[in-house]
Amino acid sequence: MARKLSTLVVFGAILFALLQHVSMAQQTHVVGDTLAWTVPNGDAASYSTWAAGKSFAVGDILVFNFRTGSHSVAEVSKGAFDSCNTSSPISISTNGPTNITLSSVGSHYYLCTLPSHCTLGQKLAINVSGSASPAPQPAPATPPTATPVTAPAPSVSVAPATAPAPTSVAQTYIVGDNLGWSVPTSGPNSYQRWANGKSFKVGDTLVFNFVNGTHNVAMVSKASYDSCNTTSPINTISNGPARIRLTNSGEHYYMCTFPRHCSLGQKLAINVTGTDVTAPTPSTASTPSSPTVPSSDSPVNSPPAPSASAPSLVLAALPLTFLSFALVRLLN
Repeated sequence: MARKLSTLVVFGAILFALLQHVSMAQQTHVVGDTLAWTVPNGDAASYSTWAAGKSFAVGDILVFNFRTGSHSVAEVSKGAFDSCNTSSPISISTNGPTNITLSSVGSHYYLCTLPSHCTLGQKLAINVSGSASPAPQPAPATPPTATPVTAPAPSVSVAPATAPAPTSVAQTYIVGDNLGWSVPTSGPNSYQRWANGKSFKVGDTLVFNFVNGTHNVAMVSKASYDSCNTTSPINTISNGPARIRLTNSGEHYYMCTFPRHCSLGQKLAINVTGTDVTAPTPSTASTPSSPTVPSSDSPVNSPPAPSASAPSLVLAALPLTFLSFALVRLLN
């Protein structure tokens, strides 16, 4: 009887440790959420406001969403952060989006090194706490199934059939860059000036940054674009930020259908090159007005901002099952 009680105590401690690991699953934080990583418009405290009330732990991931060439992410010391000194960063990334895994406790400081961006508020300070989560590394070894090993083979063999079309890496374009998607204050041709010199290809993605309820994005015909006619859009997306994947070549026309927004310059025309691809069923389009259109740009989901890592929870739960079987065998 005493041996059974001691066995119960040992297994109880192990189960408690595993349950604690499950409760401390890795989290992914999209910095600024829909604001993304940019120069905040009129509010220098935007990122400190975003971070307030959030808990950051070792193992969590920070996602900085920005277009390559328009911003950077540098980790710096507190002194450099306070003075916006960009001369000696601890580390720097110029490719967007950038994912940073928090690997140590304490205060961490990040800023953009492009001129004036930090002084205008593109900076973030967070405090990272410890995390008892060493299990994510051994966890993948728990399910020793052969299928994950053999699964890549079919995808590799199929790839040559679909690979010829994309001859270059797909790009993500933030429409208007820091301007976002709004009624431009720098003239009605602001978005055409932004598009000039850019090469848009099939497979690229356009990101329209706007706040829900203030704007939308409508794909329209050339005639509707020229006359700012909002009555018969091909497709309309009302949730921001809207991500549209370019799936067919040729001229593409976009505008906001809110009263006078198009006539004031909230419109964009681009030319897309490349080979057309089959467009997936739109998942975020709000009001597709013309379902008979054979092909159009494909709205895709906004960058996910999961609050917890579901695979970590599933993998962490597997040892509980094995421990339960072992406990039953010992007690019998």
